[in-house]
Amino acid sequence: MRIYGNRLIKTLPGELTRPTSAKVREALFNIWQGEVMGCSWLDLCAGNGAMGAEALCRDASIVIGVEKYGKACKIINENWQKIGSHQQEFRIIKGDILKVLKNLDRQEFDLIYFDPPYQSGLYQPVLELIVTHQLLNEEGEIAVEHNPKFWQATVIKGLKISREKNYGNTSLTFYRI
Repeated sequence: MRIYGNRLIKTLPGELTRPTSAKVREALFNIWQGEVMGCSWLDLCAGNGAMGAEALCRDASIVIGVEKYGKACKIINENWQKIGSHQQEFRIIKGDILKVLKNLDRQEFDLIYFDPPYQSGLYQPVLELIVTHQLLNEEGEIAVEHNPKFWQATVIKGLKISREKNYGNTSLTFYRI
């Protein structure tokens, strides 16, 4: 898989992770183009780590990823080590997303990308935890990737939908405080 700057990253073989399509990845970074440099980025359900890698390539200051699969974490770490610079802080956390978010209590992020398995049932509880544990700074934004067939964007107490974009079967819903 190639990311920003025509950089090649490793990916896991098979269907264990579902990478964000190049079209959606490009669209998101076009939307957030003025906000990534110097930001703190949280990549939830990081999969193959492509979104965090893109953020590192575009000079995010901090990139933290959460992924439950150990093999995926190993590949993400390898990719981020190749891409990240000594001025950037980055790490991948292996674990259950609902438990990990509770341990990130009050660590604020500027941009949060959330792309769970579409039929996981994680959307509502994760978004609620982000609010409860104050993980999004006041000026920050969350982008939630989903397939509208499996999950429809809903109102979350403490968040408002700021915009929605559709790319074929994939949608991005953006939330702000």
